Order: sequence, then C-alpha cells, then structure tokens
Amino acid sequence: MAAHPGSNGSKAKAAKLRVFRGTAAGGDFQNYEVETYPGMVVLDAIHDIQAKQSPDLAVRWNCKAGRCGSCSAEVNGKPRLMCMTRMSAYPEGEPITVTPMRAFPIIKDLVTDVSWNFEMAKKIPPFKPRPRDADGNWRMQQIDIDRIQEFRKCIECFLCQNVCHVVRDHQKKEVFSGPRFLIHLATLDMHPLDTLDRREMVKRDFGVGFCNITKCCTEVCPEHITITDNGIIPLKERIADDHYDPVRWLLRKVAGKPRAHKVPAQPTEAGKTADISGRHRVDGGNGKGELER
Repeated sequence: MAAHPGSNGSKAKAAKLRVFRGTAAGGDFQNYEVETYPGMVVLDAIHDIQAKQSPDLAVRWNCKAGRCGSCSAEVNGKPRLMCMTRMSAYPEGEPITVTPMRAFPIIKDLVTDVSWNFEMAKKIPPFKPRPRDADGNWRMQQIDIDRIQEFRKCIECFLCQNVCHVVRDHQKKEVFSGPRFLIHLATLDMHPLDTLDRREMVKRDFGVGFCNITKCCTEVCPEHITITDNGIIPLKERIADDHYDPVRWLLRKVAGKPRAHKVPAQPTEAGKTADISGRHRVDGGNGKGELER
C-alpha cells in the first residue's frame, strides 16, 4: 500500500504487519500494510485490516481502554494488550508480528479459548466475611486493606497465565491454577474479614508448589501488580509455615489443636462452599480475628 497524504499535509506512513490466520487445525501468517497515524495502537491496525482488507479476521476486544483485558495477544513474541501497545513502539519499516496467546487453544485467528480460566475461577470458594460488629460496621486495619488493594487491580487479561511456563510449556493445567488465581487466593487469604481457610486447597488443588518464582508473570502484567513478590511468595510462605515449620508442628502436637487458622473451606460444587464447623470469627484485636469458641 502506498503512502497517502496525512491530515496535516505530510505523507502518512505505512506499517507492515504479519498476522496469524487460521484455526486449531492449522494456519499461516498473512502480510498486511496499514496507514499509521499519531497515537495508533496495534488494535487500531487490526481493525483497519478488518475494515479494508480482511473482514473475516477474528479478534476479541471490547473496551479499547486497557480495562477489560479482552484483546490480549502476542506482539513480536511478547504478551501485550493490543489496545495499549502503540505502533510507534516498534522500529519503522520492520514488520510487526501479531499472534494469539500460545497458552490457550486457538479458536480462530487471534481469538483463543480461555474458558479454562473461568472453570478454575469457579473452584475457588468465595469471600465469606465474619458477622458485622454490634454497631453494624466492620472494622479493619488500614495496613490489611493496603496489602490486598494492589491485587484488586487485576483485569483478567490472562497475560500472566499465558507467559507462565508451568501452564504454557508444561501444560500443568490439571494441577496448577496459574498466577492469576494464586493472586486471587492470596487476596482472600490476606483479607482481614474473610473466615474461610483455603490454604490446604491452595497446596492440594491449586498447585502453588509448582510455581518456582520466575517472575515472568509480574513482568507482563499491564496493571504492574507485583504478582510474585507481594502475592505468591507470601502465600507460599504461609502454607510452608503451616505444613513444615517444626516449631508450629511441635506446638500443635503439644496443644492438640488443628492446623487451620480459619474455618476450613469445603467445596461442594463449583463456586459454592460448606462451612463444616459453623463457627464464626470474632475480632481478636490483631486485625485478622480468631475462631469463636
């Protein structure tokens, strides 16, 4: 495609793109050229191709503002949100390669089947707060709120899942939940009002032991969540303390008390839990509460 005059009288520039076209059965790259303009992002270029050259090009998107996480893909081999990736970030004249996320099955072109993530989400017992205080309010320490606020910025783009080598290269989806859901579990475990103990599940069902802290998930997070250092490592430490700390083990033996800090979560079906003891937490004065006797 030849360059066309820009709106300010200057010549518009043309960018070359190599876009994967195909399905799970196979596919290949097709070359395109699009006119660029200041502020153009990769998703704009894909939309331009749809509008003018290949209307059957499949791409998933929604907000085009970096909030919905729908347009995740790989641009020049790096996991990116296409709507937040400027064309000007790449060398002029060199082709920009756009491919679907590799960790998930391809449906068509740039669209992948990410339903495994939603099935994994259903397995996590939901937030279960303790009863309100006598005056009808909940009281929490600000430090406890600040600790988990960062994790709540997640937009579920699944770029962290895509780049995790346990999910992507070793295909351990049956035994490992991936960083997105370890962060969700850390959010619940650190929440000062939550009453369920999910730590046994985190170890047994969500495979936290498979994470070996490569920090690649943190590197690709568009919300800059420090996934490993602030979420997964503290979660692993809490579980290691519960299971392998010899002092705690000895104290439990002497006192004859169970390991759980909260009421153990017992999943009955996807997305639902049963409280096996019926006990609630009361304010223990430390912001985390303790089991009511």
